[in-house]
Order: sequence, then C-alpha cells, then structure tokens
Amino acid sequence: MAGLTEDELAERSGSTAEHVRRFAALGILSAGADGSYRPPDIQRVRIAEALDGAGVSPEQVGELIADGRYSTGWADGLFPDPVPLTAMTVEQAAAELGLPASLITRLFISWALPVPGPEDRLREDDLMLLRTMVLVYRALGNDEGSTVAAARVFGESLRRIAEGQLEIFRTFVERPMIASGMPHHRVMDAAAAMAQPMADQAELAVRLLHRRHLEHYSVEEIVENTEITLERAGVAPRRPVAPPAIAFLDLSGFTRLTEEEGDERAADLATRLADLVQATATRFRGRPVKYLGDGVMFHFPDPAGSVSCGLDLIRDAPAAGLPPARVGINVGPVIFRDGDYFGRTVNIAARVADRAGPGQILVTDDVVIAAKGSAEFREVGPMELKGVAGPVLVHEAVRATEPPAA
Repeated sequence: MAGLTEDELAERSGSTAEHVRRFAALGILSAGADGSYRPPDIQRVRIAEALDGAGVSPEQVGELIADGRYSTGWADGLFPDPVPLTAMTVEQAAAELGLPASLITRLFISWALPVPGPEDRLREDDLMLLRTMVLVYRALGNDEGSTVAAARVFGESLRRIAEGQLEIFRTFVERPMIASGMPHHRVMDAAAAMAQPMADQAELAVRLLHRRHLEHYSVEEIVENTEITLERAGVAPRRPVAPPAIAFLDLSGFTRLTEEEGDERAADLATRLADLVQATATRFRGRPVKYLGDGVMFHFPDPAGSVSCGLDLIRDAPAAGLPPARVGINVGPVIFRDGDYFGRTVNIAARVADRAGPGQILVTDDVVIAAKGSAEFREVGPMELKGVAGPVLVHEAVRATEPPAA
C-alpha cells in the first residue's frame, strides 16, 4: 500500500480528516516529508479513538509521547498492513451476496466478532469472510441454523487459538521483559517487533495443522463409506455396528489442591493433564472433546479403545505429577453439534465418572458388551445416578492382573 493522504487515512480507518490532523499535532501520527502517512497509521488512528472512547484522551497520550514515556512504535511491528474499511454496510453486502441480513448478524455473533451496526462500514476481511459463507449457505440448503452452526465451530475454535497464542506470548515474552525492569513502553515496542513474525508463523501452522487433521478425518470417512459400500454389495463380511463411547476423566482432589497451592499450580496441572491426555488418547483413536478444568471429556469410535485408554490414564497420572484420576465410560448414540457431543449417553458417562473413586474406572453394562476382551469387568451393581431415570448397572474395569479396588 502506497503513502496515504490525510483524507485517505481518514477513509481507510473510518475516522475523519479533523481527527487525523489532531492526532498528528499531538505526535500520535507522524507524516512523511511529502506529507503522506503509512499503512500502520490506520491502526494508530483506530487505537487512539478507542482509547478516547475509554476515557484516555489523545492529549494525554500525546503528553506521554512528548515526555518519552510512550510511543506508538508497536503499530509498525504488529500492523504493517492493516485491513481497511469497505464502502459496504451489512444491508448492502446482503443484497450483493444473496445472504439474509439476519444471517449476517448471526454469523458475526457465531464468529465472536463485533456485530456491525446498520450504518457501519464492513472491513475488507469481514466481506471476504461473508463471501466464504455463500457456498456454505447454498450447500446447506439455504438453512440459516445449519450455516450458523457450521460457522460457530470455526469461530470458537479459532478464537481460542488466538487467545491462547497471545497468552503464551504474554507469559514467555512480555512478562519476563517487564520483570527485568524494562520501561513498559519499550516492552511494547520490543514485543511488537517480535510478535508479527511469530504471528505469521502461527498462521502458517494453523493452516498446515488444519490440513493434516482434515486429511486424517477425510481418509477415515472414505474408508468407512467404502467398507459400507462393499458390505452392501456383498463383497465383504458385514461388521457389527458399534456405537461410540463417551468417557469422562476427573482428577481427584484437584479443587482442594489448587486452592492450597494457588493458580500457578493449577495451570501447571492443567498443562500436564493436557499433555498426558492427548498422547494417550491418540494411541487409542480417541479425541479429547473438551477440557473441564479438572477433567476431560473424550469421544472414542471404538469402545474397547476407551477402556484401554482409561486404564493407561489411571496408571500414568501419578507418574505425570497429577492427582489420582477417575474415569466413567458409557456407550451409545450421541448428537454432534458445534464440535461437541450431547445426549443421554453423554449424561450417563458424566454421572458414572462422578461415582468413581480415585484410581477407579466405572463403566456401564453397554460398555462391557461393546468392549468385551479389552479388560476384566467386575460388577459393582445398580446405581442411582443424578438426573437419570432408573438405576444403571455399573461395572469396574481393571487389568486382568489387578486386585479389586478397596
């Protein structure tokens, strides 16, 4: 992007020429010898106006800059080419793209992005995002609910990646510099210079990892559909239909331990748990669906894998520096929505986990049938579970050589 005139900067940042002149007079902006501005100035204007809206006036910022206690050098490192605004509003974009305006509003909510007002101009990347949704909307039969559900999976997942990425940067880059005594505005400039190259590599990593995971799940889907086709054609023997397993793992005494030892200990335990869970579940074709502070919910296409994974997790948790773990498993149909699983199968698995003791795996009768041969199952008896109508027959899963739990 070439140099910007005062009017162009105002247009691209969504501001006014009067504000641009005001910011330049205060030292927030600095024009070149030819009077032009640079692309990073778009974000300087936006941040100055955001600060003004939050009660920090441009004059206060300008005074700090004049005294050498603040600079806006971070803009060059973090925003070398900011995204400008388009001339389009939501209503105009809806008309051009053939998307309902109501859907566009719901998409911004599902992406966890600020919802543009009726008169607000869309950013260029907002418009690009909406264009990607046209094909999705058409492919899903012009159904708003399904389109929003699909968008929400991406929005929430990528929001969490961005949030986690920034927190890692704060923890391992910014905070050590602050702790060293470096002036804060110097920390901002130094961190900004490092942040953009790291952000570029993180964006590449997200693309590559997404491609690898999508390839994995696509191959699984192709293999399964091919096997079904062969079975229906009588070319291959029919496999027994096995519903998936849902497992919950909780760390016994986690809350008490973190209350006694503080937030840093809680964060350390969460990291250790994530490392152990991911490595172990992958061996048994399982997937951690979500982390619950002191526990994890899993999905396993193979019920036998859920039991074997649970046995390994129970065994390996203490060696990983974690409190004793407990596991509950159930098998049955589930409802998939927005990257999560729902239904009675999930609810029972969670309640069974609640009844397990430290170092114990409890499973339902359906697991015993579906995962036969994966472990030794010892009947515990019928249990009344909170929120579940009628007793549920529960068994303890142990390795064949283990004695019964006390």
